[in-house]
Amino acid sequence: MTFLRTLIVSLFFLIVSLVGATALAVIGAAIYFAPGLPDVRQLQNFELSTPLRIFTQDGKLIGEFGEERRMAINFDEIPQDMIDALTAAEDASYFDHAGVDPRGLARAMLQLTMSGDIQSGGSTITMQVARNYMLTLDQTFTRKIREILLALQMEQILNKEEIFELYVNKIFLGNRAYGIAAAAETYYDKPLAELSLAQTAMIAGLPKAPSAFNPLANSERSLIRRNWILFRMRELGHIDDATYQAAVQEPVTARRHYTQAEVDAAYVSEMARQYAVERFGDEAYTGGYRVYTTIDSELQPFARQALANGLAAYDLRHGWRGPEQSDIAASLLEAQEQTATQGLEEELSESPEIRQTARQAAQRSQTEVEGIDGDVSNWVQVLERTPNYGLLQPAIVVESSGREMQVLTRDDGLQTVGWDGLSWARPYLSPRSRGAEPSSAEEIAVRGDLVRVIENEDGSLRLSQQPDAEGSLVAQDPQTGAILALQGGFDFNASKFNRAVQARRQSGSIFKPFIYLAALAEGEMNAASVVNDSPVVLDDGSNSLWRPVNSSRDFQGPMRLRPALARSRNLVTIRVLQTMGLDYTINFLEGFGFSPTQLPRGLSLALGSASLTPMEMTNAYAVLANGGFQVSPWFIERVTRDDDNEVIDEATPQVACPSCAEDQETVEIDGREYPIAKRVVDPAAVYILRDMLRDVITSGTGRGALSLNRDDIVGKTGTTNSQRDAWFAGFNSNLVTTVWVGKDSNETISEYGAQAALPIWVEFMGDALEGTPSAVPERPETVVTARVDPDTGQRLADGQSGGITELFHQEHLPDYQQRRISRELEEASGSEGSGTAESIF
Repeated sequence: MTFLRTLIVSLFFLIVSLVGATALAVIGAAIYFAPGLPDVRQLQNFELSTPLRIFTQDGKLIGEFGEERRMAINFDEIPQDMIDALTAAEDASYFDHAGVDPRGLARAMLQLTMSGDIQSGGSTITMQVARNYMLTLDQTFTRKIREILLALQMEQILNKEEIFELYVNKIFLGNRAYGIAAAAETYYDKPLAELSLAQTAMIAGLPKAPSAFNPLANSERSLIRRNWILFRMRELGHIDDATYQAAVQEPVTARRHYTQAEVDAAYVSEMARQYAVERFGDEAYTGGYRVYTTIDSELQPFARQALANGLAAYDLRHGWRGPEQSDIAASLLEAQEQTATQGLEEELSESPEIRQTARQAAQRSQTEVEGIDGDVSNWVQVLERTPNYGLLQPAIVVESSGREMQVLTRDDGLQTVGWDGLSWARPYLSPRSRGAEPSSAEEIAVRGDLVRVIENEDGSLRLSQQPDAEGSLVAQDPQTGAILALQGGFDFNASKFNRAVQARRQSGSIFKPFIYLAALAEGEMNAASVVNDSPVVLDDGSNSLWRPVNSSRDFQGPMRLRPALARSRNLVTIRVLQTMGLDYTINFLEGFGFSPTQLPRGLSLALGSASLTPMEMTNAYAVLANGGFQVSPWFIERVTRDDDNEVIDEATPQVACPSCAEDQETVEIDGREYPIAKRVVDPAAVYILRDMLRDVITSGTGRGALSLNRDDIVGKTGTTNSQRDAWFAGFNSNLVTTVWVGKDSNETISEYGAQAALPIWVEFMGDALEGTPSAVPERPETVVTARVDPDTGQRLADGQSGGITELFHQEHLPDYQQRRISRELEEASGSEGSGTAESIF
């Protein structure tokens, strides 16, 4: 008896000591951490963030960033089922405790001690609010103490309804949805009040792991989480058994619903986001900023479509590389049986019926599609979460038989791809070779394969695939430098690398016009100057000799600059650069926006060996298009804030003004004053070069552009060594556009600029210029015409007949061709004008 009394007394004092020690520890922690805690009262006037929005120049939405899917609600707008589901999942005693649940913390500590991991957590909803609004997310013991202290303070200042309201408006629920109202719209396209109990529980299951339990990305796991919450709601008395039984059997009905951009300009939208972050820091995502770009809402869709069409056509010419995925289970039940259960230990340990009801719900999620036997619920889910890539839709092969393929698509159900849409799919072997044409659909893809299809103009489908090559298109206003359209790749969802501004690639022959212009501007050469197109051997400084050749591997001997540029003769261009000298030429090129540090100091510069971005090349051509004014590319027109459109930033670019006086510094455009850009090259030289570039279209490598039937377009093709890069750059006076096609790996695409890039340029410019008048500049007064001998490039006298007409700067006319016989003999022969003995005898 004495022993028992002693034991009871000892235990009593031990418990009192532990309680006292704990109390002292809590008091000590409060005294230590309290001075550094945030002021809880700020939550009473907390304003939720407003996302960053990006627009075209005419106010059409192209992107939203930050906590974009947020729809703030009041406590009295939250359905009771949602309150019950969230508390069942996150904090069953929320309305009873004072901010901290001692049992929950003790359970979390015990799990940590026993297993080294916390499975059930220990944070109350109040503690989560403290963390989400006022603390960082680092996993430290110190942060946990601060979280507990803030929760206790919060419960003294705010009531339970206010805290819960803060919670449901802040939590991240996946797919860029913040708050339960936004999640309801995102996953079900409904307001909260219209959600079913099962849908409510699905959303309530997301705070724990928005990605792992996401019904779009992981429908099998989300079912288990959802049904566990429904089980908890029944156990807590929030719903009866009949309601529970009905809800756990409900199939997965979540679909992706999100704000659609009015104009697809994702690469520009990302550029604008980066600008906003650099300018405003993290506040860019929350401060209600609106960024208006220079993008033209009519031209941008043309750019996206033309590039996608061109790259898809390129891929069609090079062979089939196989399906994206294979052996995809048709039903959700099959897929669930294959799924991993890691991270679901708490849910599955609660009761065996969790797995059983999830399995039953998977069975009830079965989806039937007309024309397909059996349950295809998983195929539907896979298609739902697989994005389109440009014009390419995902499709799952249902059956391959003979010379047709049955596929399931996301929007149109069962579709047939006929042999006309399949026969192209010869196996890809290398960039320059393909295998034999398939003899049946089974050789291409089989049941359960994920492929891509594209819709033809007549509504039929063609098998396709994500292109092996990439590309970019940049369209610019040459008078102001404003970027009007930009597509940095086949599709932003497929690759976020923006080739228009980030890819430095060798420019090839589209660089040659600037070498010719350097010679024309100096007056050292003219369009009729004759240069020898013959072999040359050069010391490239690497202890070896450089023997450049023309792409055609032939030599045409002496030829004038005009046909040499039209035919893109490498050896002529090298000799022009040799004549002008590297130092002069590089200094001259700086006026077109080229950085001297980016230009190689060697004769390979003549062939476009400099690695430059498509944006840089487009801007250089803009200087040609505007007559020689040094404009710069820009794409942010203005930045405003909030609904009152307070202007934060506004662009004032330097603009071209050919009609302005030489000493004029500004010009008024649409009621605003703009500084006039510096003229960097004589307008006569630019005009003559532009006329030479017209020959590229009429008789040179750019003849494919003749299909546009316009007299105001000029341009230049370009192809680099081993056909790694294909280019076309061209313009009229109102629009300059550059297209690049290549592979990110820098492997060959095995096509020239005229094959890969020019068709894209033609499609875009055809759409962009449709209905617009011809835009040809006026000829400068200093440009004159003269007849020259086509073989020598020398001027013919007025009395001499024959020859060809050429353009010249009036101060840079070529010398007259010397007569080789006397005028008297010429007149006596009756062959006056030729000046040559061959025409007399």
